Amino acid sequence: MKVLVAVKRVVDFNVKIRVRADGSGIDTSGVKMSMNPFDEIAVEEAVRLKEAGQASEVIVVSIGSRRVKETIRTALAMGADRGIHVETDAELEPLAVAKILKSVVLQDTPDLVLLGKQAIDDDANQTGQMLAALLGWGQATFASHLKIYDGIAEVVREIDGGLETLRLNLPCVITTDLRLNEPRYATLPNIMKAKQKLITPVPLDQLSVDIAPRLTVLSVTEPAARAPGKIVASVAELVEKLKTEAKVI
Repeated sequence: MKVLVAVKRVVDFNVKIRVRADGSGIDTSGVKMSMNPFDEIAVEEAVRLKEAGQASEVIVVSIGSRRVKETIRTALAMGADRGIHVETDAELEPLAVAKILKSVVLQDTPDLVLLGKQAIDDDANQTGQMLAALLGWGQATFASHLKIYDGIAEVVREIDGGLETLRLNLPCVITTDLRLNEPRYATLPNIMKAKQKLITPVPLDQLSVDIAPRLTVLSVTEPAARAPGKIVASVAELVEKLKTEAKVI
């Protein structure tokens, strides 16, 4: 079984986001970047499938400028076998990303595609679903448990009412949630080995994909600052303020 994992380079989750002065977007100059945490979980799950003897090859694909190679190298250090770098400096919407991934899937013919349920920069939660629709494959989102057997992927996913179990025929697309696993730290020897692993560059023009934007960002603003808390002297005063000021009871 061949597994393809899509990963995205995003602002590190520990970094406080800054909005550009003109409100056109997020300021990423001089900011630490890292692999999207949900994608990291997807890489870990693919590597575990390989370690269990269920996957023969783990391929990592990322889209973006030359800097995304660092993200691919991180995935290779975690245990992936090779990488694919789709080269572009364009700002891509989820539909464009899904179209690009479809082209990569058709070329590499994986049996399973894993990706994070969403990226922490735009929180769109759309790419996995769009990719499955474009491919005509089954999909399972927000996976918290995954089991592969007899050409079937059994996925437990968290829903508002509890847990839902789905069974899908391979090939399929699965997006990962936080509780699926805990990603490993790349060891120094594996980081050194990753430098020798193959990353295949693929110019975006070669894929003949329409990436024209469908959306226009009008403005980006920081959330309003929260009012400072208040210290009350008694329970009675607390109840009164909840009634008259907060108006929550």
